[in-house]
Amino acid sequence: MAKPVIGLALGSGGARGWCHIGVIRALAELGIHPDVVAGCSMGALVGAAYAGGQMDALETWARDLTRRKFLTLIDVDLTSGGLVEGKAIAQLFAELGLPEKLEDLDIPFWAVASNLHTGREVWLKSGSLALAVRASASIPGVFSPMQIDGNWLVDGGITNPVPVSLVRALGADLVIAVNPDAHRVGINWKPEPESDRRISVRGVAQQISSRLPARLQGLSNLIAPSGQRNPSYVSVVMAAIEVMTEEIRRSRLAGDPPHVLLNARLNDLKVLELYRAAEAIEDGFRMVRQQKDVLLATVSGASV
Repeated sequence: MAKPVIGLALGSGGARGWCHIGVIRALAELGIHPDVVAGCSMGALVGAAYAGGQMDALETWARDLTRRKFLTLIDVDLTSGGLVEGKAIAQLFAELGLPEKLEDLDIPFWAVASNLHTGREVWLKSGSLALAVRASASIPGVFSPMQIDGNWLVDGGITNPVPVSLVRALGADLVIAVNPDAHRVGINWKPEPESDRRISVRGVAQQISSRLPARLQGLSNLIAPSGQRNPSYVSVVMAAIEVMTEEIRRSRLAGDPPHVLLNARLNDLKVLELYRAAEAIEDGFRMVRQQKDVLLATVSGASV
């Protein structure tokens, strides 16, 4: 019997997307090694590292990320179509030693982004790996859009949050999909005490403001009002995107369901809390272990 081609669809979710690392590790423990991979947003970042054989390096980088290190990654540019430009992704890829082009990866990998002009999803199959992942992860209102082949692209999550269709197009016989945003929709906001050691939206806003000209130093009060009496600018933008992508996700998965869907439980983890990788990775292990029997039965039953 021929071995089925296993496809892995890694969904969007910001910091919650670090769970993909745990999922891939746990699948390997079961002897399940995806043959083709597609990713959206953070799923594109992790998927690229897996396809390029640099999972160990990425996991080390993610686990070592601290509040202070995270703040150094913020490159403010209000003229770029977002709050930050996101050059850190290209720098990270260089550090990891990943190939420059998608077609040079060890495992077939595609990323999905969204075209601002047409409103349609774009499948990034070749060309610059760093640019493809950067485009796929360009959260509207936060990261500046990317121009590729004359088109302005933003986060793939607004058109195809869990890219099952891509891995099918890559030739997968069996599709395992991961949804980092399961069980979390809309705003999950509450005032955070000053003593809270976790980084807050206010802290990010102050970091952005400190890098601006003197006349714009008060921008942090617009992004995250002092006292946090109301949800901040970033909180509202993130919540609106989550509501929208959840509706799209439900529709897409209903019309094109995977063989196995792994759902995260990361309700308290915010999109930009990238320094909390350990929690998300552990949840990735939980997802796979919880559906161990289903996964093994599905893979064995797919042999043809």
